[in-house]
Amino acid sequence: MKTCIYLSYKGLGANLLHLAYCHEIAQKYGPVTIITLCNNLEAALKDDPLIDKIIFINKYHKRFIDILRLRNFFNSFNFDQIFIFYPSVRIYLASVLSNIKKVFCYPLFKKNKLHLVDAAKKFTEKSLGITNCSTEANYFIKENKIQNIKKNLDTKKFTIVIGAGSSGPTTKWGAKNYSNLINKLNNNGDYYFFILCGPGDKDLSNEITNNINNNNYVSLYDKKIEEVIPFLCSANMYVGNDSFGSHITAQSGIKSLVILLDSPKAYTDYSKNYQRIFPENIKIENITHGSNLNPNDVSVEKVYQEILNNKF
Repeated sequence: MKTCIYLSYKGLGANLLHLAYCHEIAQKYGPVTIITLCNNLEAALKDDPLIDKIIFINKYHKRFIDILRLRNFFNSFNFDQIFIFYPSVRIYLASVLSNIKKVFCYPLFKKNKLHLVDAAKKFTEKSLGITNCSTEANYFIKENKIQNIKKNLDTKKFTIVIGAGSSGPTTKWGAKNYSNLINKLNNNGDYYFFILCGPGDKDLSNEITNNINNNNYVSLYDKKIEEVIPFLCSANMYVGNDSFGSHITAQSGIKSLVILLDSPKAYTDYSKNYQRIFPENIKIENITHGSNLNPNDVSVEKVYQEILNNKF
């Protein structure tokens, strides 16, 4: 059976958050095709045996006529069934009007306050007729890629991904906080750091590395996604902003400490490997897009202590 999963999200992290449910569907019907709005998902999941193909789509989003164009797009693949992880009337109608035999879709007209994890879990369970669908995903990467990174590392050092980059400025803890944290760790232990920033965060990466007291790091801002991921999967811990990196580390069984300033707790609800850090005077349920919390309300000392508490 030729199965399609439609993930209507642009961010890599939001797509990876749905990986457990893609796997659940694939385990029942065989490897799946994912259609996504994220242009990096194919590179991120290239080693996943449960994913047959990933198709990036950046059109058919706005006009009524796009429903018919999207229908024709679906017809070109001859899917037997589609699982739409979003309450989209447009995608639903295009699917129903196509030659796809079975169409499963989120309840329509219920976008407000959509809890990404709860909604995906309930939808998968209802669509497959199962209970207790796991929210934990198993991230697949070829072992030789990890070993190629580890062979150049001192295995006595505790390796931490510093997730300093992020898609939005309001989710970032800040260069000064990260450099101060790294210096404090260096003064009290034996560490190595992977500085995770995207291509647009070169200045942020340089600001961090120019202000740390050791050269025990590698900057990843100039590397492609497929080059970055083996570093993430070879680390002992992730510490940083809510970003795709934390999803990959958490799904790889690595303790992931995420500083929440402007991201809903739903983004980190699905894995036992997550540890959330947020300002003490704020309830985690009140943190969401637009919170714009002061990064300095999360102290370096607090993050440092959380690292020590979760190190072993």
